[in-house]
Amino acid sequence: MVLAAEPEFEQALNEIASTLGPLFERKPEYRKALDVSQVPERVVQFRVVWEDDAGNMQVNRGYRVQFNSALGPYKGGLRFHPSVNLSILKFLGFEQIFKNALTGLMMGGGKGGADFDPKGKSDNEIRKFCFAFMQELSRHIGADTDVPAGDIGVGGREVAYMFGAYKRYRNEFTGVLTGKGMSFGGSNIRPEATGYGLVYYVGHMLAQLPTPPDYNGKRVLISGSGNVAQYAALKVIELGGTVLSLSDSKGALIAKDAKGFTVDDISNIANIKLERKYLVDYVQSGNVAERFEYHEGRRPWTLVDKVDIALPSATQNEVSKEEAEALVNAGCKIVAEGSNMGSTQEAIDVFEANRAKSGPNGLWYAPGKAANCGGVAVSGLEMAQNSQRLQWTSQEVDEKLKCIMKNCYEICYNTGK
Repeated sequence: MVLAAEPEFEQALNEIASTLGPLFERKPEYRKALDVSQVPERVVQFRVVWEDDAGNMQVNRGYRVQFNSALGPYKGGLRFHPSVNLSILKFLGFEQIFKNALTGLMMGGGKGGADFDPKGKSDNEIRKFCFAFMQELSRHIGADTDVPAGDIGVGGREVAYMFGAYKRYRNEFTGVLTGKGMSFGGSNIRPEATGYGLVYYVGHMLAQLPTPPDYNGKRVLISGSGNVAQYAALKVIELGGTVLSLSDSKGALIAKDAKGFTVDDISNIANIKLERKYLVDYVQSGNVAERFEYHEGRRPWTLVDKVDIALPSATQNEVSKEEAEALVNAGCKIVAEGSNMGSTQEAIDVFEANRAKSGPNGLWYAPGKAANCGGVAVSGLEMAQNSQRLQWTSQEVDEKLKCIMKNCYEICYNTGK
């Protein structure tokens, strides 16, 4: 059920409905399940009043969309960004239902956040906002009710502030948030999980293609430069692939030589991002200008002539129809989304038309609700560790993540057949 002015949610709903069309033709009784599941069980909207460093009162809108708890507590991130509105959160929460189900863990779907912009704010202002935000949100969440996590604008610092606020308001130490620090109930591999899981998922796709079944020598385009993009890039490099691009809201950075981005490049870019700077600052900060070409206001999909794999890992609708056509023409064989709804419906149509025309030699597309479920999978593992008052090793968590991504891929592949 789409209300007025909800374009992002309408797009997500239409994408699911069109995908399920063949199922509904065979089993029309399942259509009613979609009618029910597209309406959130609960939507909480509230005012967040906080004081900036100058002593001025500020106000923002806070939200929590508790979409579906059929499989377990609501689970999904909190996003702090000026673009946040109910349509975006409903789209993200709706996608989260299916993503969480694919992990095989006991988690429902939800999403939340606020139209607060952390950029340009001091640590003290961000702390004050997080405490004010949690003052209301704490009424509606709990370890067995709703377990939020981070998302755009909400990293380890913000999660820590909100965890401390919840502990103060409710007087209990419980696993009410995931993405926590290791010293207070966090999980190993959580920051890396979405990027690593994305690369593991694509590894299973490669094994089904007639091309060599691994990353060795593969030319990989990645968009974004946050956690997902950084750790996806590091894992691709570790497995023998070549990362040719990263990007941010200002533009795209393209490697000029066959070496591509190195581990040191990714580390330096991560440090720049922690300072809330942009990729253009990285190009200007050292002796790297001869190795990279910066394209202001561009995304990477049309900037490289030969591509094997594309991993959109920035934000929604970051691959258009024209960019999808450019990827097909560049010989791309796999597009897997590290971002949520990273491709427009028109772009997906281009990918699917190419696969239908070329068969196994065509382009294979993996939507974000499957390919990027590694992050929430490890969040679910963090919840399990919190419940047992245990902390697993990095190797244990990574092995469980690999198993979850393998099972997720096999469910998707076998269902698609």
